[in-house]
Amino acid sequence: MAVLAKIRQRSALLIGVIALALFAFIIQDLFNSGTFSQSSKDVGSIDGKDISFEDFRVKVSNVEKSGQGITSTEAANRVWDQEVSIALLSTQFDKLGLRVGEKHLVEVLKADPNIGKNPMFLNAAGLFDLAKFKDYFKANPEAAQFITEKEKDAALNAKYQIYTTLIKSGLYTTASEGKLKYEMEANKVNFAYAAGLYSSIKDSEVKISDDEIVDYMKKNEKKFKADATREINYVLIEDKPSKEDEVEIKSRITSLLNGSVVYNAKTGKNDTVPGFRNAKNIAEFVNTNSDVPYDSTYVAKNALPAVDADKLFSLAPGAIYGPYVFGKYYCISKSLGFKAGVNAKASHILIGYEGSQTPNAKEKRTKEEAKAKAEEILAQVQANPDSFMMLAFTSSDDSSAQQGGDLGYFGPNQMVKPFNDFVFANGIGKVGLVETAFGFHIIKITDKQDGIRLATIAQKIEPSEATSDKLFALATKFEMDAADKDFNATAKALGLKVATPITAKAMDEAFGPLGNQRAIVRWAFDKETSKGDVKRFEIANVGNVIAQYKGENKSGLVSVTVARPYVESILKNKKKAELLKAKMTGSSLEAIAKSAGVTVQQATNVTLENAVLPGGVGQEPKVVGTAFALAANKISAPIEGNTGVYVVKNISTVKAPAIANHAPYVDKLKAQSASDASRVLPALKNNAKIEDNRLQFNY
Repeated sequence: MAVLAKIRQRSALLIGVIALALFAFIIQDLFNSGTFSQSSKDVGSIDGKDISFEDFRVKVSNVEKSGQGITSTEAANRVWDQEVSIALLSTQFDKLGLRVGEKHLVEVLKADPNIGKNPMFLNAAGLFDLAKFKDYFKANPEAAQFITEKEKDAALNAKYQIYTTLIKSGLYTTASEGKLKYEMEANKVNFAYAAGLYSSIKDSEVKISDDEIVDYMKKNEKKFKADATREINYVLIEDKPSKEDEVEIKSRITSLLNGSVVYNAKTGKNDTVPGFRNAKNIAEFVNTNSDVPYDSTYVAKNALPAVDADKLFSLAPGAIYGPYVFGKYYCISKSLGFKAGVNAKASHILIGYEGSQTPNAKEKRTKEEAKAKAEEILAQVQANPDSFMMLAFTSSDDSSAQQGGDLGYFGPNQMVKPFNDFVFANGIGKVGLVETAFGFHIIKITDKQDGIRLATIAQKIEPSEATSDKLFALATKFEMDAADKDFNATAKALGLKVATPITAKAMDEAFGPLGNQRAIVRWAFDKETSKGDVKRFEIANVGNVIAQYKGENKSGLVSVTVARPYVESILKNKKKAELLKAKMTGSSLEAIAKSAGVTVQQATNVTLENAVLPGGVGQEPKVVGTAFALAANKISAPIEGNTGVYVVKNISTVKAPAIANHAPYVDKLKAQSASDASRVLPALKNNAKIEDNRLQFNY
């Protein structure tokens, strides 16, 4: 009672404390939710032009709905790339004053099959009718929004076509460039050389520090430019069965072969239950004891597990094979007999006509004309069976024409009925004519496969509950221990392996070999996550990932971990080059070769276009270019090449005869630069000021 009295006396104070706590909670939530925070209401901006989150969200939702199995992050990335491209290109269109006329707009709209091929907009001749198109949207104002959006997209596409045409028109190749191309292909040089190869010095003799790699990246910033990244250490503890689990599963499936004695509570007696060998209802027995349902189809040999295919396919009816491992299952199989010709292989030549469902009609024909042509081709094939493939190439209206009409193997009822009936009712080599909704088919049956029907009990090889509990306990212990100890040392102490660190960007989904693990990437970029933090992630059907946020790279360059495989060899070769140069001394090429411990070699008729040295050395353009630049019998200074340090001596330079017309070489250069226009958008992105706030909106 005394306690209750004290509570009553201080009730006002308690209410005040609770109210204050609730108020603090609400205020904190307001700040965190962005009501009073500095978080942007826009999903980003491109050169100062904001992208509204609400518009962005709607577009992402539409992409998610239209794509099968697409994630929200993938949809957000697609829409973001599109928004950035449109914003940058639109700015260029406006600067150039690009305008699109109605005719151009209509042509772009017609290219959309949903519009240009829509029966509602076609005239009697089957051609697009602009008047019908306009009348439809006048009569159906509810569809106006649809066409408005289509027109916006069409206008952008039309402007882009004009823009790329202008760029391509601005790219040209001069006659002088054509002349240089000719000379690079036709001028030849003969020279002697001494080569100190980088491979002659062990990699262990030259060390490259992280600082040296960073310095190199800074000097070559454009090559190594990157978004801010986070580096994540991780350990994967797979939820996989132990050896004991595998033995138990194998024993369990083996025990199904023979009958068992089971006590019957109703009769009070023991019943003998037949096993797999003697079961009367095989389908029921399989479905009761297998993780994979009974399949009654006949299977060709090439569809069986490769390792066990020979033994399975040779099983006599009633014979049993196993247990054997197939994928993640232990299996036992019982043969239920063979059947001839379960699969067939055929080739065909399709002749379509107006009104048929022919996919790739090469010419217009009436049904009568198509039949006459098909009969003519059939007669040719019957007279000369070897002509089938060439006739398919030249005459078939089906995409299989590119394979000589070959349709590969197929099972019963996979083809339309008349086609199916002909193939499965006739033997190998039979040729005939069949009509279907697609047109007239000249069919040649090229092979058939026999099949076996197997009743297979398959039980998944998976960890037992005890094993899973043990692995979970290990993952939890590692997570707790690594939270305040060295990550690598803790892993080693527990017998775990730390995987290669993952470098992730803010909007990445992929997490190295583990595939889509967006939750881990989002955690690493969370503002509440600090350097050194450790967290466990449970991944379905895989196991537990214990991740450590290792650090952030704000430099605008890729991480040293990512750059090292590429940069290290370059820097090592530079250090090796200095060691090799110190050895390569002397007044003659022979003396230089001797001092370097190598022999003098010869290169003959080498061109600048194909600057390859003999003996499998590979491309050495610096070496060949230097040889061309030298006067006869002159020796070069040491040259740092791709594969070593070279000293060359020009023997002779053979200049190609002058020609009056270099047009073919100009054309070659034009062909090489045909795709240059595609480099414009990446260049615009590289120079733009892009702010990306998607992470704030949980994408």
